[in-house]
Amino acid sequence: MYLLPSPREIRIRDKQFYTLRYHAEICIDDNCDLAVNHYAKLLKNHILQFTGFSLPILKGIASGDGIYLSMNSEMAEEEYKLSIEKDKIVIQGGSNTAILYGVQTLRQIISQKGSVLPCLEIKDYPDIKHRGFYHDVTRGRVPTLAYLKELADKLSYYKINQLQLYIEHSYLFKDFSEVWRDDTPLTAEEILELDAYCRSLNIELIPSLSSFGHLYELLRTKTYAHLCELPNSDKEPFGLVARMQHHTIDTTNEESYQLITKMISEYMPLFSSKHFNICADETFDLGKGRSKQLADEIGTQKLYVGFLKRIAEFVVSKGKIPMFWGDIISRFPEAINELPKESICLNWGYAPDQRDYETKALAEAGATQYLCPGVGGWNQMINLIESSYKNIRLMCDYAYQYQGIGILNTDWGDFGHINHPEFSTAGIIYGATFSWRKTELSFDEINKQISALEYRDQSEQLIAVVAKLSTLSVFGWRNAVWFKELHPAKDEKSKEEIRSFLMEGDLSKVQTVNKSIENHVQELYRIINTMDSGKRYLVKPYLLAADGIHLLNRIGATIGHKVYQQENPATEDSKKLAAELEHWFYRYKEVWRSVSKESELYRLQNVINWYADYLREI
Repeated sequence: MYLLPSPREIRIRDKQFYTLRYHAEICIDDNCDLAVNHYAKLLKNHILQFTGFSLPILKGIASGDGIYLSMNSEMAEEEYKLSIEKDKIVIQGGSNTAILYGVQTLRQIISQKGSVLPCLEIKDYPDIKHRGFYHDVTRGRVPTLAYLKELADKLSYYKINQLQLYIEHSYLFKDFSEVWRDDTPLTAEEILELDAYCRSLNIELIPSLSSFGHLYELLRTKTYAHLCELPNSDKEPFGLVARMQHHTIDTTNEESYQLITKMISEYMPLFSSKHFNICADETFDLGKGRSKQLADEIGTQKLYVGFLKRIAEFVVSKGKIPMFWGDIISRFPEAINELPKESICLNWGYAPDQRDYETKALAEAGATQYLCPGVGGWNQMINLIESSYKNIRLMCDYAYQYQGIGILNTDWGDFGHINHPEFSTAGIIYGATFSWRKTELSFDEINKQISALEYRDQSEQLIAVVAKLSTLSVFGWRNAVWFKELHPAKDEKSKEEIRSFLMEGDLSKVQTVNKSIENHVQELYRIINTMDSGKRYLVKPYLLAADGIHLLNRIGATIGHKVYQQENPATEDSKKLAAELEHWFYRYKEVWRSVSKESELYRLQNVINWYADYLREI
């Protein structure tokens, strides 16, 4: 039996069992708040799914066989105790939150054991109070509300208690139709409904809005282009690469502050959260354009801190706690003391061997910080599973070592969010596990547990196979986007740069690598039969993505041969490859639409169409 996150204390009584019978009851003690009613309903529905029994929910004094939920004022706020005895199940918690944690643990046990449960006692509580997931809903995908609710269900199941949705332009602002007109943005009604749904699961839905850098769509509009740090940036054609590199707001123009605070003022009231993430990361262009004169006088550091401070103080004036990304201020961590004392620094780093230098420096400067690892999905057909495991585990260790108050596990959508959102599941569970308490779980072992617990895969091999597939891109999505967007070459230097993105991987290995992909795909087909029928639909997106990796590798090899005269046994008829690519993307769009709005699917279509045309030309 597997439990994730793994409890800190568990005593199983050998050869003793409790049978959850069809006439049992779910009884809520009178000392419980109204919120516990919802947790009881979650449990009721779960029992129905895994046993076929629809147990009644009662409130008051327990009168018979069943499950009892109660508050215990002597326990710590987030501490719970789950006892499965021969004649009953008892969940006690120090708060509503703690009772929910006990319910989620019991649900995991029932999903594996059904009606006959081992007698045991679990005592548990988290070491890190804030355990969050950060989902990019701007640079590619805007998820449907139904998918976002499913995501909240998953987060709560693994005891994650915060969710942030990254917004640049994909919210339906009243007075900024130029910004969202090319998208299918989230609406106020959708966010209000999601906020209430998250609250019912003890998840704080925290607003996150770009307010400094990464304002590509906003600062390319006719109305606001004059506020972009780099003049005439709006005249450049759209590019997935360019979107990641530029479009910082001009801090020297008072209109910039008025614009940002207006957007925050409209967006903030939709959320019940006490926090507001103003982002303020990757301000690459600061001091290089319209603010250069002032930057030369006072330095870009003062420019940055000054504008960040104003926005943070505005958030504080609205009764909220400001959060911001720490990549810029980590270069001069002492400046943290110039910001409102309430500010929380979101210190990110995504390398599998991420250093602790920034974390240590920020801690020594007195910063209140979250550690922010990543699920490794951006620019990938399939998330880099092992890399994300190493990164998440290491960053959680830094949180314990340097007294971080939270973990925020990130899922970005660079270059169109090509990867299916489901592929972040392993990374989400890594974050939930290692932020709950400091524990030792090897890569192989936790993957077995995730395969069994989340995918109900009796072979326990699903995530292991996916992890292998994720490493087999030779000409990957990142390379493909760069190669396309650097065309046409203006000079010999540009030609060489284009060639470098094609040849970054060893194209001579495509035939061997693709054979490995084919073998792993066959393993996935075999695993389907070992999975619960209700989870089998989740394999199709992996199969589709594996085909995409295989296809891009062949396209890279063919371009290398036909355009750059690189001999390669993997070379194919480029016109046939073009047609195969178009058929693959037709199937890809079906999977996209199962969880996402149309959003920027058309931008991915543009990339696919360019390659199909290019292959026919060569």
